[in-house]
Amino acid sequence: MRIIFMGTPDFAVPCLKALVESDNEVVGVFTQPDKPKGRGYELAPPAVKVCAIENNLEVFQPNSMRDGTALEIINSLNADLIVVVAFGKILPKEILESVKYGCINIHASLLPKLRGAAPIQWSILNGDTVTGVTAQQMDIGIDTGDILMIKEFDIPENMNAGELFDTLSEMGAEVLTDTISLLKENKLNPIKQDDSQSSYASMLSKALCPIDFSKSAQDVHNHIRGLYPWPIATTRINGKIYKIHKSQKMDEIFSGKVGEVVDNNNRLVVMCGDGKCVEILEIQAEGKRKTDSASFLRGHKIEIGTILGV
Repeated sequence: MRIIFMGTPDFAVPCLKALVESDNEVVGVFTQPDKPKGRGYELAPPAVKVCAIENNLEVFQPNSMRDGTALEIINSLNADLIVVVAFGKILPKEILESVKYGCINIHASLLPKLRGAAPIQWSILNGDTVTGVTAQQMDIGIDTGDILMIKEFDIPENMNAGELFDTLSEMGAEVLTDTISLLKENKLNPIKQDDSQSSYASMLSKALCPIDFSKSAQDVHNHIRGLYPWPIATTRINGKIYKIHKSQKMDEIFSGKVGEVVDNNNRLVVMCGDGKCVEILEIQAEGKRKTDSASFLRGHKIEIGTILGV
């Protein structure tokens, strides 16, 4: 089968590699334009472009998918199928219908739950214990197409968004391979999504970073691991803002006010709104590297009774 691949970040790379290693032919790769990166703002290629070049695949980076240029390229490639994984651009109807089998998208949630840009992070932020990967037949809506295949994954209690990203990325490649195999055998059974069960995973921003210790210990823990490795949860300690990289829930019982440091003996334990506590395991001062809390406390005087977040 002749396949066009569309994707941009690291998440899409395992899917592209799986196609390259299969008996299909990747006839072209579409990805977003190179973007400035780092202190020098030098143009850096997307991860998918790097992978495509390593595999001697032709790469296309149109600024728009709507001006007719992309459609002209697609038509010239004579493909049977378009595979889309975290591409980052909305495809118009004429592209969705431009090839024999249309466009299949690999999405990192159990659709119709968590449609949108950041399903991996929001699955943790929302406290979900199960997520997964969905293969869907794309239509003109955002993640609204018929479900072709779903594979579930149980989220470990302390897994952060970065770790879940890597896991679902590899799982996405498996789902894609299995979906294409069934497509070739004409054994796919598309299922309409139930829009009434849908939810939206909006893009993340730094406005989400401050931790609200008035929430439950579970919610605070979810907040910290859901925002790692970006944009990273923060709190204010003695007037200064610190990034909180890692935490765990505590079984030990303490008494104290919301946001109060209740233990500073080689660990940093904070009271939450439900009367339970979280232990902050990794913390980072502004302009410094992250460190474990025991090391942090040796260089920073944080008294018992200190209220975080104010």
